[in-house]
Amino acid sequence: MYRPSAWSRWELSQHTRQSFWQKLTPPQLFTASFAALILFGACGLWLLPGISTGGPLSWIDSLFMSTSAVCVTGLAVVDPGTKLTFFGQLWLLMLVQFGGLGILTFTSLIITALGRRMSIREESLCIFTSETAPHLTPGQITRNIIRYTLVIEAAGALVLYFLWCTSLGWRQAAWPAVFHSISAFCNAGFSTFTTSLMDFQQSPGTLLTVSALIILGGLGFLTHEEILQSLRSRRRRRAFRMSVQSRIILVTTALLLVLGSALLTMLEWENTLAKLPVFDRLVNGLFMSVTARTAGFNSIDYNQAADSSNFVTMLLMMIGGSPGSTAGGLKTTTVALMFLMAVSRLRGRESTIVWYRTIPEATTTRAVSLFTITMAVTVFGILLLTISEQQIAQGSSDLRVCMFEAISAFNTVGLSMGITPGLTVVGKGISILLMFFGRVGPLTVAAALTIPQKGANEFRYANEDVVVG
Repeated sequence: MYRPSAWSRWELSQHTRQSFWQKLTPPQLFTASFAALILFGACGLWLLPGISTGGPLSWIDSLFMSTSAVCVTGLAVVDPGTKLTFFGQLWLLMLVQFGGLGILTFTSLIITALGRRMSIREESLCIFTSETAPHLTPGQITRNIIRYTLVIEAAGALVLYFLWCTSLGWRQAAWPAVFHSISAFCNAGFSTFTTSLMDFQQSPGTLLTVSALIILGGLGFLTHEEILQSLRSRRRRRAFRMSVQSRIILVTTALLLVLGSALLTMLEWENTLAKLPVFDRLVNGLFMSVTARTAGFNSIDYNQAADSSNFVTMLLMMIGGSPGSTAGGLKTTTVALMFLMAVSRLRGRESTIVWYRTIPEATTTRAVSLFTITMAVTVFGILLLTISEQQIAQGSSDLRVCMFEAISAFNTVGLSMGITPGLTVVGKGISILLMFFGRVGPLTVAAALTIPQKGANEFRYANEDVVVG
């Protein structure tokens, strides 16, 4: 009877292991990597000594904080500034950085994937077709992402340090500056200050610096790359045409910033901003518009804000940032394409046209699909939270508070009306699932929508129309 040697058994196990990983699709690998990082971070928060003050964190709180950090959300069931030690804050910031870089790298690679010859496995990563950076290889993209991330975060930390060193002290200002710069660029929203940035309402330099970091983190690497290419071309007097994707991102971002800040400033002018000077009111209104799109810092108490302001904030939270960025939400391109598609249909056009370019029908179909899935999951999450958190009593309706919390969690924003620390175990579990699916779900769903199913195009059923509207 033949018995394989130890070496043969080892080779067989290696082959089996490789076959297992090769069978996983890129969306499955992406989801598994984030789940593994979340569990690793949760175990660290739960088991490592010196992480928290006043006793160790519970498992559910550790899992919640780790999920919020890796998914760059910013919702917190414990105050990082008082409950976590310096080592605990460092561990949390490490998870934020790895989570943010993971999102940046993955989304940037899948956006540029169709620009070059790839294997079938690599092609299944592609969500968007783009010729944004055809001169860059995936390795160069990854290196450039890490490089520009660290440069921007270092510059932001330096500016915040000089802004805070006089009030916090030369030594004490260093760590908060680094922490908030990384948290802002990654659109995480975690703060070492108990009241987030509410104590800086009358510090325009702080709010504008954090806003700039949030915007830069939310634009996406490929848009940054095109902006740099455009500047180089102008300096060398060469022609350069920016892609439709980057144009849509820049125009939509500008419109959302202007409209959002105007609306929020007007609605809160005589409410939460009433005691501030005129210039500070304008800066805070801009900051509210910026942070609502998946950043999570707050300079006002949203529990005291008007219902109309919170409704505008929820709309901005759902839109989110741009593809290839650290931000969450539906993404600016998705919302813009749906608007452009509606305009084209109203004009009697079958195709969606923008800047003398036709958007592929498959792309607009993906946008509608992502919008439908996002709305369905958000509504279901709101329903579950209203059931699990029936004892909420914050001086406002349970529905409004739960809507705000669910939308913030699913779109990885991090803003809250103050109920996060008081969530039940079931409510924390619901929020964890919303954050995780909101971070990896839309990406994996979008990737899955681009993978042709076997036999899907082999035949077609007969047409039969349905009346809508």
